[in-house]
Amino acid sequence: MRARRALLQPEDVGLVAGSRRRVEGLRREEVAILAGISPEYYLRLEQGRDTNPSRQVVAALAKALKLDADAAAYLDLIARATNLTKRHRVEKPNPDIQAMIDMWPRTAAYLQGGSFTVLASNPLAAALSRHFWIGANPMRAAFLESDMRRLYRDWEAMTAKAVPFLRSVVVERDDDPAVQELIGELSLRSDRFRTLWARHDVKVDDRGDTLFLHPQVGPLDLRFQKFLLPDSRQILVTYHAQPGSASERAFTMLAESARADKGVGATLHRDPLPLFGKHADPVPDSTRKTSVWVHRAQTVTIEVST
Repeated sequence: MRARRALLQPEDVGLVAGSRRRVEGLRREEVAILAGISPEYYLRLEQGRDTNPSRQVVAALAKALKLDADAAAYLDLIARATNLTKRHRVEKPNPDIQAMIDMWPRTAAYLQGGSFTVLASNPLAAALSRHFWIGANPMRAAFLESDMRRLYRDWEAMTAKAVPFLRSVVVERDDDPAVQELIGELSLRSDRFRTLWARHDVKVDDRGDTLFLHPQVGPLDLRFQKFLLPDSRQILVTYHAQPGSASERAFTMLAESARADKGVGATLHRDPLPLFGKHADPVPDSTRKTSVWVHRAQTVTIEVST
């Protein structure tokens, strides 16, 4: 709330700025007045000394701080994310999901777990980037792997969207130490991540365009879609090319190469990469190769056979 308060000026909320203001943005007392709560109570909330505000208070604060829908939802999650038991999660993909995406020869698809690690991947996704192999972490790679930056022609735009998405889901996953370790590592090792994280932006996209520069087939303009699988915190990510486009022809070439090259298309993407982080050695940059955001309202139920 402190960060959002600093972005607003008195004129933005209908207040008159005095001539002797020593704070950046709104004062705490001004936000409290706008939200209809006492300055003392607001101070406790902002400092984290009161962690159980009512939904009405949270809504009033979101309105006072002029938050958009995504940021307001994030604030509500913060207010409700209390007394969580932190524990490491062991996530496994539904084998029918793997079987399903393997039947999509012209669509790259992979499944991410709660800490953004890839749990399942089809041959075309594996051929698109080694950071989409099982065991890799595209969120981590986006900021720490040089080949990921070369792969994305719109790297600046992609990372600018990835961090607001991460912030939008981190509260729901606050009980997963792997998520906190990921944020800690990125904060220590990536200037770009630190800059974006400090903005406290909360904005997510579940579909759009992504620009790749693939080392094998060249430029690819792909459409992405993110599906949040109910009750699992897992995200199904897909990429496809527009019919009749040059990118579709190049993507088809990549798909055919993936099917022909059993090393990449059918074997390596099945072998999990080592876990990344302080407890594991990363795969050397010479041996490895997108978006990772999903709209909170984009939920899909996928029927799989048992």
